[in-house]
Amino acid sequence: MAALRDFSWPNGAKLALSIVVNVEEGAEQNIRDGDKGPEPVDELGAAPSRPMRAHGNESNYLYGVKAGWPRIRDMLAARAINPTITAAALALERAPAIAEDIRVRGWEVCAHGLRWSHQFWMDEARERAFIADARDSIERTIGRRPAGWLSRYLHTEATRRIVAEEGYTYHMDDYSDDFPFWDVVETRDGPRALVITPYAIDTNDMKMWVAPSYTPWDWARYAIDSFDFLRAETSDGIARMMSLGLHLRIVGRPGRAAALKQVLDHVAGCDDVWIASRAEIAAHFAAHVAKPEGAL
Repeated sequence: MAALRDFSWPNGAKLALSIVVNVEEGAEQNIRDGDKGPEPVDELGAAPSRPMRAHGNESNYLYGVKAGWPRIRDMLAARAINPTITAAALALERAPAIAEDIRVRGWEVCAHGLRWSHQFWMDEARERAFIADARDSIERTIGRRPAGWLSRYLHTEATRRIVAEEGYTYHMDDYSDDFPFWDVVETRDGPRALVITPYAIDTNDMKMWVAPSYTPWDWARYAIDSFDFLRAETSDGIARMMSLGLHLRIVGRPGRAAALKQVLDHVAGCDDVWIASRAEIAAHFAAHVAKPEGAL
């Protein structure tokens, strides 16, 4: 901790806030794409036990594209907040209006898989194709290569190495700290340093899906308390980072969007906090914290 006392984010800020908008809708499990069954997650936690189209659940995901995205986009844009869009590549391919919104605003896209699917079961060749194809798809859709990678929860022992070898510079699959750190992975070219920007499950809006008694106002209060606590911790000079994870089909619903508005209004009023994209946070960290000795 003591080493971080000499570190500051831009403009002397000690707390960086990363707002992450997950775009997964249209890339979820579906028999139309050759999957064995439909995506089992929806507002009721219901899914058929046989292979069939779950049209109601599909429409719940589609809500995120049609109504959730414009709502979240406009709230962020109105406050000049620069988010990171963690996108399943196929979701952007199938939602060109969202892709165009992201492109014209210059918002960062972090790769969240070729599809919104698990990779922990893949052998190395298949996982490498999954990671490289996501990168290439996003570059075609947005016009820029993604710098970062986020898996769907679980990944393999090879993931960080593949991510580094395929040109990514930071990785989000970590929940171990409130500040970035270096990891060194053994690649085909030698030891390479990769910035780890820890993510957070506790402040993620998906908590409102998995815990039905957890109301939007519970989530907003928890997010604001987390922000205020981290901000207070920086008063002794130690730098911190906070993540707030959002989903179009979850917090994009009106009642939850009202809670999100409360959170955004609170954080946007704090001039001593740097609200930045994940790529900006990783780049600033890399420019001011030396890589481990011997790493590329």
